[in-house]
Amino acid sequence: MQCRQILLRAAVPACLATALLAGCSTERLAPPARTATEQLLISVAVDRAVERLAAELPSEGTVFVEPGNLEGFDGKYAVSAMRDGLLRRGARMAADRGRADMVVEMRAGALSVDDRDALVGIPSLGVPIPLSGDVNLPEVALFKKDMAQGVVKLAATAYDARTGSLLKSAGPEHGFSHKVQWTLLLFLTWDSTDLMEKGTRPEPSPWE
Repeated sequence: MQCRQILLRAAVPACLATALLAGCSTERLAPPARTATEQLLISVAVDRAVERLAAELPSEGTVFVEPGNLEGFDGKYAVSAMRDGLLRRGARMAADRGRADMVVEMRAGALSVDDRDALVGIPSLGVPIPLSGDVNLPEVALFKKDMAQGVVKLAATAYDARTGSLLKSAGPEHGFSHKVQWTLLLFLTWDSTDLMEKGTRPEPSPWE
C-alpha cells in the first residue's frame, strides 16, 4: 500500500509536467530566402515598366519572347509579363524562334529594392558593460520614416526572326513601387504603400 502511494505521488507531478509541456508547444516555420514584401516591390515595379514597354513594340503576327537574358525569379516574371502585354495587344505567341515572325529580346538594368530611412530621435546603441559585454539600448523614435522602394529598368529589342533586321528598339522604361512605415512619438505607427489596393490583404484577428 505504501509503495502504491509513493508511485501515485510521483505519477501526478509527471502527468502535470507533461500537460504543461504539451500546452506550451509552438509551431516553427523556416523563414523564406525573400519576404513577400520584397517580391511584391519588384513584381509591381516590373508590371508598370513592362506595360509601357509592350505598348512601344509591334504586336502583329507571331512573336517569340527570348527568355535567355533574364534569369532568376524576377527575370522570369518580367518575361511572362511581357508575353501577357503583347498578347493583350493582339500578338500571337510562338513556341520557338523557328515559328515566329518577330523575336523580342529583353534586358534589365535594375531589378532590385532600395531602402531609405530618416530618424528624428536616438538610434539603437550598443553600450559596453564591464565584464558583461555590450548591451543594446533600444531606438527612441520621435519621428521615423522607413521606406523600401522597388526599382526596375527594362528595355527590349524586336527584330525579324528570319532576316535578323531591327524592327523596334524600345525603352528603357522604369518602374517603381514603395512601402513606407511611419513612426511618431515612439508608439504610433502606420504604413503607406502602392503594392495593392486597400482591403486586398485581410487584417488578422487579434487572437490569430
